[in-house]
Amino acid sequence: MLRVIDLRDRLSAGQTLDYAAIVPRAAFDVEAAVEVVRPICSDVAARGLSALQHWSDRFDHVVPESFRIPAADLEAAVETLDPEVRAAFEVAIERRRRVSEAERGETETVVELAPGAMVTQRMIPIDRVGLYVPGGLAALASSVIMNVVPAQAAGVTSIAVASPPQPEFDGRPHPNILALCHLLGVEEVYAVGGAQAIAMFAYGVSGLCAKVDLVTGPGNIYVVAAKRLLKGQVNIDSEAGPTEIAILADANADPAHVAADLISQAEHDPAAAAVLVTDSAGLATEVATELAAQVPEAKHAERISTALSGQQSAVVLVDDIEQGIEVVNAYAAEHLELHTADAAAVASRITNAGAIFVGTWSPVSLGDYCAGSTHVLPTAGCACHSSGLTVRSFLKAVHVINYDEAALREVARHVEVFAESEDLPAHGAAITRRFSGETR
Repeated sequence: MLRVIDLRDRLSAGQTLDYAAIVPRAAFDVEAAVEVVRPICSDVAARGLSALQHWSDRFDHVVPESFRIPAADLEAAVETLDPEVRAAFEVAIERRRRVSEAERGETETVVELAPGAMVTQRMIPIDRVGLYVPGGLAALASSVIMNVVPAQAAGVTSIAVASPPQPEFDGRPHPNILALCHLLGVEEVYAVGGAQAIAMFAYGVSGLCAKVDLVTGPGNIYVVAAKRLLKGQVNIDSEAGPTEIAILADANADPAHVAADLISQAEHDPAAAAVLVTDSAGLATEVATELAAQVPEAKHAERISTALSGQQSAVVLVDDIEQGIEVVNAYAAEHLELHTADAAAVASRITNAGAIFVGTWSPVSLGDYCAGSTHVLPTAGCACHSSGLTVRSFLKAVHVINYDEAALREVARHVEVFAESEDLPAHGAAITRRFSGETR
């Protein structure tokens, strides 16, 4: 099911390999999708509510009676929750909130550079955010928690949530999504999906939804394309592609656990990536046997099989765990599991991953729901330069500069000289005029 990429015995002294190019990913042509969503976004900007009705009918096959969900519907969704589901939601909320509050950190950092020379960095919450929750192959209610909780912990006061309308729920988003919004105190919820939801947030729709400053949350390629197209009109968190899991494992790993975890992420999407990196050919064989046994038992076996047999999924055989660390750092997976001896020590050497799951008792599924960590993570190798969605995503840093006269006088000549060196004399003059008549 998983093809094999054998990197053993391919390195001679002083030789290197481009592991990032060797371990492939799913095709994800966002630029082509931008041209598909461009007319949709332009239509929402021009026609507002009428455009939302048109595109909702075309893509979601239902036009909600009201795009904004009434408060009574949110409350009713909680009342009909299964008690065990509600308990699971509440545990996930409580754990994500505790981690988020710790992420908030200091709201103000003051540096005194000299007597009377102060620079303060203030972390200020973004005024208004639009949070997108997918509702395609799976209605990811957990994404409500992952978006809303850190925004609230950051101090964002205006939060709107959008999720696609579902024909089976009379044009409303999935009841679990509505219930979580109510549990979290979010009252502004829209039954709008796809690129049109991103455009609604970016431009605002008169009489319905005010423009936001930031859009966050995962979605399909058309949601991602709309975020790319409208970046600048509105800020975005990232361009998230298909989900991916990489597992670095040695001969001590439990093949049943490894196989189950690969399957868990392949369940998301036929384009999901599942990559096992191991120095044990024996483990690779045992995992293949487990996959053959476990996949047919899965509810979404066809989707999983497509993902596992796709070009984006593979077993990568390496000479040793040292080489394995190089491979996974180059791959920069969204989710990285470590099933090795002294997994904690190996984790300390990982520099590129959206989230790192240490040992067999820390599976990715835990992080998807109740670990307390974020599950909105960088994909497509972007973990080499980007982070997941956290409280910091909803904060902006502002420097406050407060120098008194003596403090400015101390560095005045340096500023004047610097300005002269850049041929910006008016910059220097702004200093000089403050001390005209003085000799420095």
